Amino acid sequence: MSAPVTTAPWANADPYALALRAGRGPLFLRRADGWLLPLDVERWCAGADAVDRAVLDRCEGTVLDVGCGPGRLVAELAGRGHTVLGIDVSEAAVDRTERLGGPALRRSVFEPLPAEGRWGSVLLMDGNIGIGGDPRALLARVAGLLAPGGLLLAETAPVDVEEHAQVQVVDVTSDARGGQRFPWARLGTEALLRHAALTGLVPVAQWAAGGRRFAALRTRRAEPASRSAEPANSAAVISSQWGRNPEADRPVADR
Repeated sequence: MSAPVTTAPWANADPYALALRAGRGPLFLRRADGWLLPLDVERWCAGADAVDRAVLDRCEGTVLDVGCGPGRLVAELAGRGHTVLGIDVSEAAVDRTERLGGPALRRSVFEPLPAEGRWGSVLLMDGNIGIGGDPRALLARVAGLLAPGGLLLAETAPVDVEEHAQVQVVDVTSDARGGQRFPWARLGTEALLRHAALTGLVPVAQWAAGGRRFAALRTRRAEPASRSAEPANSAAVISSQWGRNPEADRPVADR
């Protein structure tokens, strides 16, 4: 499957960048037919709320926040002592994340990233399952970023939906021109699980809180090497290392 287009002309469009820098909207994704999806800029630019914190309580090991936006989750995790990295294609988002004290890179999830295949957890929050407009390609990419047995925590649409559309970011209260159109997707939990099943991600939990819905999925753990292939007198040493990665706690150092 070919990767979706990774350029994001909306990321530095005036409405989006201005809203993040101001910390407020209103801001919308607008489909070609005029339908508007409100973007919760004020919540994104505030600190992590109780629902966010409950999701972050589930994080394991090192954490990659894909589409970190203005950085509330990265900052919260950094404050808890996690090794965490936020990535976003928006310069305004990365700048705000770094001002909060969270490490961030201006990069697409489909570009080379630090510690590929070694992250303990990946976050796809705030509708970011829609990145690129091709959920299956995004989930396959996330599976490749995670370590064996690693955890994906994804926020899904609050209704059962699967929608693929060309959209643009707009501020309907001003004369500012919206950005170029780009592919986006909206998925409910059932649609997410259908796509995940084809990428090797296994669902382990689903829940709802504060009017939001979430799912947790894992990559499959690596099978241990066969004992029959072990040299004599080496079983104790080798078996003690099954599933371990001596570099797993130092992903950001690879930048």
